[in-house]
Parts: sequence; C-alpha cells; structure tokens
Amino acid sequence: MKKRIVALFVLLFSAVFVLTGCKGSQGQQTITAVGSSAAQPLVELAGEEFTQNNPNQFVNVQGGGTGTGLSQIQQGAVDIGDSDLFAEQKSGIDSSKLIDHRICAVGMVPVVNKNVSVDTLTLKQLRQIFSGEITNWKQVGGEDLPITIINRADGSGTRAAFQADVMGNAQFVRAQEQDSSGMVRQIVDNTKGSISYLAMPYLNNTVKTMKIDNVEPTIENIQNNKWKIWSYEHLYTNGEPTGMTKEFLDYIMTTHIQNNVVKKLRYVPIKEMKFQKDTKGNVTPVSQEGK
Repeated sequence: MKKRIVALFVLLFSAVFVLTGCKGSQGQQTITAVGSSAAQPLVELAGEEFTQNNPNQFVNVQGGGTGTGLSQIQQGAVDIGDSDLFAEQKSGIDSSKLIDHRICAVGMVPVVNKNVSVDTLTLKQLRQIFSGEITNWKQVGGEDLPITIINRADGSGTRAAFQADVMGNAQFVRAQEQDSSGMVRQIVDNTKGSISYLAMPYLNNTVKTMKIDNVEPTIENIQNNKWKIWSYEHLYTNGEPTGMTKEFLDYIMTTHIQNNVVKKLRYVPIKEMKFQKDTKGNVTPVSQEGK
C-alpha cells in the first residue's frame, strides 16, 4: 500500500513538472524574417534589441536574397519577407496581398581591390565595365591590368537595384556570381584588378570604394540623390501584420532604432530622405508637408 502511495505521488509530481515546463515554452513567441542580405544586418540587430526588451519574444533572421524573401512571404511560409525591391518589380510575385513596410534607404556602392589605382568612374564607364565593353583598367586611366568582375547572383535584390540604377537596358557580361555579400567582399579583397558592388552596411577597409562622377557614396549624398545608386529596404507582410509581427515592425520604426541602429549601420532613415523612388524607378523630391 505504501509503495502504491509513493508511486502515485511520484507520478503526480512528474505530471506537475511537465505541465509547468510546457507552460514556460508556450510563453515564448518567435517570428521569422527571410530575404535581402542588404537588410539583414539591420533586421538582426533590431531583433536582438527587441528580444532584450521582450525576453520571451524572438526574431529569427535569415538571408537568402530578395527573391527568396518575396516568394516565401507570398507563400505564407514566413512572417516577414525582406526585400531591396518593390514587390511589383519582381516577376512571379503577386503584390496585391502583400503589405510594404519601408524601413530605410541604402546605398549600393562599387568596390574594387585595393591595388586598383583608379578612384572615380563615370556612370557610363561603370556600366561599360559590367557589360563587358571595358575590360582593362588602363581604358579608364589606370594601369595595364585586366578587370575581374564579381557579380551578385540572379535573384539578389542588391543586383537588381544595381542593374536598375546603373545598367539600364544593358546586360551584365557573363562573370563569376556570388550569393553572399561577405563572400563578394572577401573575393574582391583577394583578387587583383577585381570589381563588384556592396550595400553600404557591408563596406569595410578590406576593399576600396569607388566614386561615381566624382561623387562619394555618403549618407548625405544618398539623402540628396547625388549618389544615384540606392534603394529602399522593404519588410513585406502577407496582409496587415498582427501580434508580435506588428510589434516588431513598429519597434523598427521607433526613434531609437531609426536614429541609432539605422545610422550606426550606415542606412538612411526614411524620414531623412529628401528624394523618393516609385515602383518604376522614377525619382522625385519628397514633399516637405507633414515632415
């Protein structure tokens, strides 16, 4: 009889312990944001700070590129799809049910190996390099050195933004392609005569940035549209966001994140942009009313 009582007590204690553990795990919430590598540093850092303020809420951030972000959010497979493009600009995406949350602007910057002596190119020369018309640095005032192009892979929003603002109707010449911004930077660092392009948050002293028409890629020049190669960072939701997804999107737009995290990572806060782009790439001044 005593053994039965003890066994029953152990069973009841175990049940209470298991139920208590389940309750703790049920109190945790996770949302997933997938897509643009250009947006990834900002979403990751904002997600970390969001979790510090909300210990039971976690933001799972993954890359994969704009194409992946838009296709995943369209399928409802994730909570947020990160994109460097308007959904309307991506083939195969039905934008009618997607809600656009523009969180900042970002510059795309040509980068070269540090041994390249050229400091500035015209926009036309940049286009001619990536289309294969210019193949040696001596053609643009540099030394006799073949140009090695490192392109981003098809489906990259950074590539699509660069193509829209630089290439126009010209096509990229066939070249090595990379999915990762970090890998692009590493290859340019290790390859003499190489050129590629990166979103500003990925710039560091391992590569050399290139001026375009003698304009430097700075935050101020992006704000004023003197630097022409830039895009928005979009966080898309499938329908109006609710719950934790809405809380996180609201948090990204707070003054703290916009004035600190956004600027620290070299993005441009939306409210500080003096020019705007539409889905067709048209650039117009931002109305000062209500700003």
